[in-house]
Amino acid sequence: MQRFRQILRISLISTALLLLCAVSASAADLGVGTVNAGGLRLRKEAGTDASILATASEGELAIVLEDTQDGWYKVDYKSIEGYMSSEYVDLAVTYEGDLGYGLVRTEGATLNLRTGPNTDYDRVGTLYDGTVVQLLGMEEGWFKLSYNDTTAYASSEYIVTCLNANGDRGDTVAASNALGDQIIAYAKQYLGRPYVWGGNGPNSFDCSGFTKYVYSHFGYNLNRTASAQLKNGVSVSRSELQAGDLVFFYNGKVSTPVSHVGIYIGNGDFIHASSNSYTVEISSLYARNYDQKYVYARRII
Repeated sequence: MQRFRQILRISLISTALLLLCAVSASAADLGVGTVNAGGLRLRKEAGTDASILATASEGELAIVLEDTQDGWYKVDYKSIEGYMSSEYVDLAVTYEGDLGYGLVRTEGATLNLRTGPNTDYDRVGTLYDGTVVQLLGMEEGWFKLSYNDTTAYASSEYIVTCLNANGDRGDTVAASNALGDQIIAYAKQYLGRPYVWGGNGPNSFDCSGFTKYVYSHFGYNLNRTASAQLKNGVSVSRSELQAGDLVFFYNGKVSTPVSHVGIYIGNGDFIHASSNSYTVEISSLYARNYDQKYVYARRII
């Protein structure tokens, strides 16, 4: 009976260790994904209805953190975590190349550096929580990295990418700013296109047709008219404007709450389909014609 208990105890311990190893293995990143289509959207959740955090160009890289098994990868793209359709991401478990910087996250513990990509390899040093290293590639869930002129490997379970050597990470604000910049870059492609009342693009626009068209490219469905777009997003003050915010104006000549809308691009400027110049152009909020007519702003992203 005693012998049976010992065997049972050893069996239970072995099973627990196997489960622990399985959990540890699954927690490591899957590999490096290469975007195989242009304009791939990084979404907040795994679904096409989820809000967009950024868009990736063909050939760009993302660290694949998890396969959700329903057509989506959870990824780390430019230090912003979100979800990409797995159909448009080519996964490689081994990758040699510059992956930027990595930030060690061990909740105060140290992280072992090894000569190869698993715990069977010799330990060659340790990294402290908060250390920033240069990432040179990935193999089987382990980052190949450079630290103090040493090339070694560390489990990706305890390293996240960061934006620079200071260890700065992407967050909600960074994601919003990144998408705002992309929206502005896309909008600027239409500079010089003619203003036509009722124009929905891409060959001509009116003011709200332009904002609706630009935002629809990023998966946001704005209302059609300037006044109706006051119901989209959330209100922000003029002092809090960020790139991508909608800015509204009222000329005092119409019965609607606003008469014009554009997209703020930063530094006091906005891009819009202007009924004054009859073209898509960039104007200043501080210009007298707009400064006195400015009334509201809405944040969409």
